[in-house]
Amino acid sequence: MSGTSDTNHFEVVVIGFGPTGAVAASLLGAQSIATLAIDRAREIYDKPRAIALDHEIMRLFDNLGIADQVSRYVAPFPASEHFGAKGQLIRRIDMVPEPYPLGYTPSMVFTQPPVEQVLRSHVSTYPSVTVELGTTLLDLRQDATTVTLVVAGEDGRTRDVSADYVIACDGASSTVRQRLGIAFDDLDFDEPWLVVDLLVDETAATKLPATAAQFCNPARPTTYIIGPGNHRRFEIMLRPSEDPRAMEEPQQVWRLLAPWLTPDDGRLWRAASYRFHALVASRWRCGRVFLAGDAAHQQPPFIGQGMCQGLRDAGNLTWKLARVLRGQSSEPLLDSYEVERSTHVRELTTRIKAIGRVICEQDPEAAAARDARILVEGGGAPRTITRQEIVPPLTQGLLATRPSDANGTLFPQPWMLRGDERGLLDTIAGTGWRLILDGNSPLTPGVIGAGLSVIRIGGDGWHEESGVVAAWFARHGCRAALVRPDHYVYGVARDETELAALLSELNERLQ
Repeated sequence: MSGTSDTNHFEVVVIGFGPTGAVAASLLGAQSIATLAIDRAREIYDKPRAIALDHEIMRLFDNLGIADQVSRYVAPFPASEHFGAKGQLIRRIDMVPEPYPLGYTPSMVFTQPPVEQVLRSHVSTYPSVTVELGTTLLDLRQDATTVTLVVAGEDGRTRDVSADYVIACDGASSTVRQRLGIAFDDLDFDEPWLVVDLLVDETAATKLPATAAQFCNPARPTTYIIGPGNHRRFEIMLRPSEDPRAMEEPQQVWRLLAPWLTPDDGRLWRAASYRFHALVASRWRCGRVFLAGDAAHQQPPFIGQGMCQGLRDAGNLTWKLARVLRGQSSEPLLDSYEVERSTHVRELTTRIKAIGRVICEQDPEAAAARDARILVEGGGAPRTITRQEIVPPLTQGLLATRPSDANGTLFPQPWMLRGDERGLLDTIAGTGWRLILDGNSPLTPGVIGAGLSVIRIGGDGWHEESGVVAAWFARHGCRAALVRPDHYVYGVARDETELAALLSELNERLQ
C-alpha cells in the first residue's frame, strides 16, 4: 500500500478503510477503476466489534478470491436458543439446512481483526487502487462534474484531491455525512448494553451453554454468542441507574458474568458499553457523494447483520459506478443505490428491532405474556425460524417490471460438477450479468446483449450436485433467471416470449 499517490485525481475516492471501505476498494480495483482509499488511522482496531457474517458476504469474499483466507477465522453460527422469563425455551433462531443455497454455511461467526487484515491486504493486489493511511479528510466540495477533497497527512500538510465520485465509509460519526448536512432518521430503538468479549479456558467452556443463547430475563436481558475457537461474547442490557462507563470496569463485568464464569475461567478481551440504535440516513446520495456502511445506517445486533449491511452497500454500489464510469450506463443508474439499499436496510432494521423489543422487555408481567404468545405461535412448543428468512429481498430499484416472487431475491449458488471437476456456480458463470437457464427446458435466449454470460444448468457438461437451482426454478415457476452482478435476481421468464421481453427491458434500463 503506497503512502503517497502519483496523481491528485481519481475516478473514485473511498473515505474510511474499515471492512466496508476495504471491500469497496477491492471491488473497484477488480474493475480497474482508479481508486484512492484513505483512513486517518494506520492500524486495524485490535479487538472484535462485528462477530457475525452470512453466506451472501462469504460469496462476495469468494468472488474476490479471499474466501479461503477468511475461512481460517470463521466458524458456523449455531442456533440461538431463546429462554423466557422463567428460563424456559420459547423459540430458536437457526440457519437454513443443507444443501446450502449459496454454497456456504448460511450463518457464521468470525474474528474481526485478522479478517479485516485479510480485507486490507487484498486491496494491495489491485494496481489501480492507492491506499493512504494516516490521512484525514478536512473538507469536501463538489460541482456538476467533480468532487474536491481537502486531506491532511500525519505531518499536517494539506492537499486537494479530486474524484469523479466519493464513497463515504467513515463510520457512525461520519465527517462526510455531517459536512453534507444529512440527518439520521430515528427508527425508535435506543437501549444501553454492555458488550463483553472473552477468551475462555477450555475447561471453562464446558460451563457455558452448548449453543448460542438469548436470555429474555426481564431483570437482565442477555445475549450469549459462541465465537471461533475460545472466543465467547456476552451482550448484557444495562439498567437506567447504571453508569455505562463504570460498568466497563473488570470488577463490574465479572459481577455480571457471575452466573456463568469467574475471573479464573478466562481473560477479558474487551468490555465496551454501547447504545444499540436503529438509525438510517435520510439520504444516501448527495450529488457525486454516496454514504455506505455505518455512515448510512446503524441497527441493533440481534441477528448479527451490522457488518453484512455495509458490505451489501459496497456490493450494490460499486458495479453501478463501474458501468457509469465506463460509459455503459447513464447517471440515473446510480439513483437505484439509495432506492434499493435504504429500503432494504429499513425493512431489515424494522425486523431486527421487533426481535429486540421482545428480548428487551423488562416488565415481568409483559414478559410472561410475551413468552406465552411466542409458544402459542409455535403451536404450543418452541418453534424454529431461520436467520435467512428474516433478511428481506430487494423490493424496489433495478428489478423487472413483470412481478415475480423471485425478483430481488439472491440467486442460489450450487456446487457444479463436470467429470472430475467441481466448482461453485460463480466460478463457472462469472460475476457479471448472467442469464441462467434451466437445463431441462428447450428455452433458447435469442439475441444476447454484450457483457451478458449465459449458462444452462445441465448444459455444457455441467450439472449441479444437489438440485438447488432445479428446486428454485420449480418453486418460482420459471425456466430462466436474469441475475445482476451482485447476485440479486433482476427478473425471470417462463418462455421465450417473456425472456425476449425481459432482455429488451433490461437493455433499455441499463442505457
